Amino acid sequence: MSGALDIEAIRRRLATGDGRRFWRSLEEAAGTPELAALLEQDFPRQVAAGLGVGRRQFLQLMGASLALAGLGACTRQPQQEIVPYAKAPEDGIVPGEPLFFATAMPLDTGVYGLLAESHMGRPTKLEGNPEHPASLGGTDVFAQASVLGLYDPDRSQVVRSAGEIRPWSAFFQTLHAAMQTQRTKDGVGIRILTETLTSTTLHDQIIAFNSELHSARWIEYEPINRDNALLGLQAAIGTDAAFYNRLEGADVIVAFDADLLGSGPNALRDTRAFSGRRRPGGRKPMSRLYVAEPMPTVTGAKADHRLAVRAGDVEAIARAVAAGVGAYGVTAAAAAGPHAQWVEAVVKDLTAKRNSTVVVAGPAQPPAVHALVALINDAVGNTNATVANVRPFAGGREQVAALGKLVEDIDAGKVDLLIIAESNPVLTAPVDFRFAERLQKVPLRIRLGLYEDETSRLCHWHLPAVHYLESWSDVRGIDGTTSIIQPLIAPLYDGKTVHELLAACMRKDESDRVPTSYEIVRDYWSRQRAGDSTAFWRRALHDGIVEGTTGAALRVDRDVEYLPKMAESIPLGDGLEITFRPDPAVYDGRFANNAWLQELPRPMTKLTWDNAACIAPVTAERLGLASGDVVELRLEGRAVRAPIWIVPGHAPEAVTVHLGYGREHGGRVAEGVGFNAYAIRSSTAPWIARGLQIHKTGEHHEFATTQHHHDMEGRDVVRGATIAEYQRDPKVIREQGEEAPGAGETLYPPVRYDGYAWGMAIDLNACTGCSACVIACQAENNIAVVGKDQVSRGREMHWIRVDRYFEGSADTPAIHHQPVPCMHCEDAPCEVVCPVNATTHSNEGLNQMVYNRCVGTRYCSNNCPYKVRRFNFYLYSDWSTESLKLQRNPDVTVRSRGVMEKCTYCVQRIQYAKIKAEEDDRTVRDGEITPACAQACPAEAIVFGNQNDPESRVAKLKAEPRNYGLLAELNTRPRTTYLAELRNPSPDLEKA
Repeated sequence: MSGALDIEAIRRRLATGDGRRFWRSLEEAAGTPELAALLEQDFPRQVAAGLGVGRRQFLQLMGASLALAGLGACTRQPQQEIVPYAKAPEDGIVPGEPLFFATAMPLDTGVYGLLAESHMGRPTKLEGNPEHPASLGGTDVFAQASVLGLYDPDRSQVVRSAGEIRPWSAFFQTLHAAMQTQRTKDGVGIRILTETLTSTTLHDQIIAFNSELHSARWIEYEPINRDNALLGLQAAIGTDAAFYNRLEGADVIVAFDADLLGSGPNALRDTRAFSGRRRPGGRKPMSRLYVAEPMPTVTGAKADHRLAVRAGDVEAIARAVAAGVGAYGVTAAAAAGPHAQWVEAVVKDLTAKRNSTVVVAGPAQPPAVHALVALINDAVGNTNATVANVRPFAGGREQVAALGKLVEDIDAGKVDLLIIAESNPVLTAPVDFRFAERLQKVPLRIRLGLYEDETSRLCHWHLPAVHYLESWSDVRGIDGTTSIIQPLIAPLYDGKTVHELLAACMRKDESDRVPTSYEIVRDYWSRQRAGDSTAFWRRALHDGIVEGTTGAALRVDRDVEYLPKMAESIPLGDGLEITFRPDPAVYDGRFANNAWLQELPRPMTKLTWDNAACIAPVTAERLGLASGDVVELRLEGRAVRAPIWIVPGHAPEAVTVHLGYGREHGGRVAEGVGFNAYAIRSSTAPWIARGLQIHKTGEHHEFATTQHHHDMEGRDVVRGATIAEYQRDPKVIREQGEEAPGAGETLYPPVRYDGYAWGMAIDLNACTGCSACVIACQAENNIAVVGKDQVSRGREMHWIRVDRYFEGSADTPAIHHQPVPCMHCEDAPCEVVCPVNATTHSNEGLNQMVYNRCVGTRYCSNNCPYKVRRFNFYLYSDWSTESLKLQRNPDVTVRSRGVMEKCTYCVQRIQYAKIKAEEDDRTVRDGEITPACAQACPAEAIVFGNQNDPESRVAKLKAEPRNYGLLAELNTRPRTTYLAELRNPSPDLEKA
């Protein structure tokens, strides 16, 4: 669909009630004939059209998910002993019995504590470590998809110099000669560039390196850095500090452009704590969330009061709040205009709930906002209560300035040897640094990386790095908790770790052996825990946590005189604003070659295989733009072409672009997808800039978005109320929709299920829409990707989708998320129409698919009111590559072309638990079976169990007044039900 929409007509339609209460896009709110025609088809788009893409082109799109070439069919375990999370059988590995090993994945300044599932020595699935304070058993899309990155065939496999394959010995010889020269100069010409350092062992190595070569310099740089928070806290409390939240104790949360539930080092922990406080009937009252942000995020979608405001205007609002609560040294007047009531409500709640609130600013906000937030938290008693300040380990250095100094040194001819470990500055460095040009001035350039990417192409030596699942290291979280990263598999290729590269630099003699990363990490911790090293080591590997490493909170006395030198923000000026954000799926570009993540619908836009210039409906109306229009974004004399995407709820006169796309090198999946927003991102305005110019090109871009797929024919499927309405009358939820017919109102009496009756309850009050469940299901159930063309035809294969609905006006809508797996209907419409009995019902209430019976009539999908069945139009799963089995779950069938598939409640996990229970002569205990979606969910929004057991969690949730069935009036009697979403608005703002 193309063409500009009449935004004013949409506003009138929504305001008068002529439109739907819940809507998924502006086209749906407008009721356009084009959308109606699209939705009349059996499948969402162009089902009757030809396949439209050849198999050769299709395989190129699939990348790591389908084209696993070059790997051996067999796997090798690490040579060193690794310790499983659960006790291994005495006779070793048992075929068919998975083992779980604790490990960790570093990202940003944080860490994911993980349990890796291993089948016969090959990792296939990742889960959160329930003992790790940063994950608490939950994961996100990055952790879930990282197992696919391990088996990516586009990963670097060999050492290269000047494009030629060379042996490691040749590189070590070159490195040794360079280091010998530098030793005579005290290392004055050496620079080491890494990403944010989170490894204590590597930190110790760098200290040892600098103690020998005093003039060598180490630089940290990532495009998604914490510079602003570091500078802001320095200004506010006079010392280097980092912080983390304790949302479990927060009655009121205020987020200034902070997606604390969706990204950042504490997102999993914060999500668990926040969702725990959003359930009615708990020991503590339901929390209240205020959010001020430019573009809707998963945090903004959960807000009780969301303020759509330009990122550059957040500081004025934060100053008004700080003045209102009496923060030290802040005298700004209260915000005027449309934000005054919002500020007054925030101030009232913060002062009324002293010692039990949290105020947080996002990394994009300038240092002044972070300083203001620290002062607000101190003024209302949050410091050392709900907000813990700690000494920073990771992200404790200003990164943009350090990279700028490196560029200056290169220009001055001071850099003879530059070692770049995993960072990709040619892509991600501020554009005004002209890093690609400067890099080529360095006499010897060495790059260690997973891919031969943009930076490796300009280096003399490219060295293959190892994936974290095949290497030894350690990683420290923001609260100090440290984990040992233990490998699940020996390196698939001949790669090295940064530990080994640095150790090679420190060799005195060329004949000296380079120690392995295992030896380096083990030696470091042996020195730390002398006398108990063996027992300590085994315990740390088993638990996934190094005991005694959690740091104490940095004591900040509330009576201390804060240094009144808060850094003032650089005046932004007027004009159209642009903000730069990490992408919800590819982050800063490091995951761009992961096909699972590229095909994942983004939580707010439902775009796949693309990024866009996101703008508000009112801005699109003023500029005469429609979604898909290609424009040129001009900023500070630089330009990039980008397609427009209109986002309801976006702040007016602002544009949001996501980083990590437009890759020129980095794998077959990544290359040519989206546009490169780094091309206009400068060091002076890395997050927010004003003066953006938009120029139409007259071209149109076709997006692959899922937001119009699987229409519910106008039915409102999301239910909700305020907590006050629910407490006054719990029946308010049931009254919002029709219920299933009673026993005397139907010709189909209920079937009685003896024994187990499996069911699922999804709490929409807890769900944030993060989509971790989608990727977890894909990894667990061998679900293939289909590519952009097939997604645009409505043929995505995800077994669980997360629908996103808007409610209210196009400019300031409420936002709702609803995960939709198979409903496992007791009266299943799909079963009665299947001519070959391929879809059947089990005696435990499961709606089953017999794949080898299916002949592809698709009658079942036509008759499914929930549209949760997926059909293999192509042979999406590559059966010809033996090495593909490395990642696949051996307990789940790999499907072929012409077969219908869908959610099974992870029946393989059900059967496994039943077999174990039978061996012990008992019944399956509640909580013993956790489907992949529920296990991944950091919010614990999905609960599964035996609903015949009245003491089970799922039975108790289904008995709540909030529980309802989706389209229950159809009498399908779904086993998957929902708990309605409740909001906790401020009474003052509700009256206003």
